[in-house]
Amino acid sequence: MYVADSRGTPAPAVTPESPAVAPGTSPGRRAALAPTVLALGTVSLITDVSSEMVTAVLPLYLVAGLGLSPLGFGLLDGLYNGVSALVRLTGGHLGDRLGRHKALAGIGYGLSALCKPLLLLAHTLPAIGAVLALDRTGKGLRTAPRDALISLSAAPADRGRAFGVHRAMDTAGALIGPILAFLILRGAADGYDAVFTVSACVAALGVLVLVLFVPGRRTTAAPGAEPVSLRASVGLLRRRDLRRISLCALLLGLCTVSDGFVFLLLQRATGIADRWFALLPLGTAAAFFLLALPLGRLADRIGRRRVFLGGHLALLLLYGLLLVSGQHPALPYAVLLLHGGFYAATDGVLMAAAAGTVPEEHRGAGLALVQTGQALARFAASLGFGAVWTVWGPRPALAVAAGLLAVAAALCVRLRPGADA
Repeated sequence: MYVADSRGTPAPAVTPESPAVAPGTSPGRRAALAPTVLALGTVSLITDVSSEMVTAVLPLYLVAGLGLSPLGFGLLDGLYNGVSALVRLTGGHLGDRLGRHKALAGIGYGLSALCKPLLLLAHTLPAIGAVLALDRTGKGLRTAPRDALISLSAAPADRGRAFGVHRAMDTAGALIGPILAFLILRGAADGYDAVFTVSACVAALGVLVLVLFVPGRRTTAAPGAEPVSLRASVGLLRRRDLRRISLCALLLGLCTVSDGFVFLLLQRATGIADRWFALLPLGTAAAFFLLALPLGRLADRIGRRRVFLGGHLALLLLYGLLLVSGQHPALPYAVLLLHGGFYAATDGVLMAAAAGTVPEEHRGAGLALVQTGQALARFAASLGFGAVWTVWGPRPALAVAAGLLAVAAALCVRLRPGADA
């Protein structure tokens, strides 16, 4: 859909050296997205089928199958996100330093694919924690180089749309994954093992598509640009706009309840049977899929900061519904719609905003700084939420999260990044 203009003539790809408006494209007509964006979207689609098969059943497998407490699940879920944060800077920096964003992304995808069959052998908390840590290491290595490739392939005015298209394709995989997990759990005698086996095969396919179809062009710094070094990468936070975006992502991440907890809270509030639990991420993914591109385009038009903060307003409404709606039959639909809308308004939009605050030669490291702060904040949020749930119960924990989110959003409103955000 996005590789040709309205007359069906192929449009030139937008590269880091290209102007904001692609040659041959009139200023009033939107340029076609680069093939790199679509190829990476396909890789993410396939990989998310694999990942979401596991994610859809993991909370139930750990809490109901292995008998972990909410605090134990919070530790693992925090680890799932926190380890990723520790290696994102490495992936972003090495991608910039070597000029090999595709190679770093490939290593990350490969590590995550390797972890899927290892889940078949892990049946204790330490073993599962080690496998999840390795999986998140792979995710950490690949995320910043992949997003750098997307931002470098899109015109500045179209970055929200480019990330929206990528996230929509990524989320199409998140739609398929839970359905496959649900069907496997219903039809297989050893349901969890079967889910992990199929997930491993699909992950390997994603790595193959990356190797064969994503261009591997080497990037180099512009003449006179600051040399790529670890000191220069960390020093990017001296840039006012990047620092403010990072601070906002960190504050709001500290108040973000993880997906697994949202689904467990929704199940407790509505009494959804265990056999339907794996389908809950499907509702979130469907809303994300439908809204990612429209909200990406909206962010390009009215400002990415506004859309990003609007996504957290949707999350605050979600918390409120879980606190007050009880057994209302519309609750699952409203919660999952808001959950998907939250991701559509924040995930790619945040990267599109951050990309405009750092130079091309430091793009991977700059995006990794923002992602790292957000991931570490969500790691802390998972630990804190699990601890409060264990001591005082789910409703007090959610009430605390809602109050903190309202305060954090109010603080972020006062932060004023530059016009590109």
